[in-house]
Amino acid sequence: MGERATIVCGQLPVENWHAFIDNPTIADAILDRLTSAAHRIELSGPSLRRKAI
Repeated sequence: MGERATIVCGQLPVENWHAFIDNPTIADAILDRLTSAAHRIELSGPSLRRKAI
């Protein structure tokens, strides 16, 4: 156990997951498993994507 990594990335902040999932039991189960030993990196600032010309 604990021999593999899971990477989750997205644009929805973790604090909004309960409202998005819309089922408190499932949201708690997902968040407990993903965040129990997680390293969270939250980025801020302007997007570095190139603007379409």
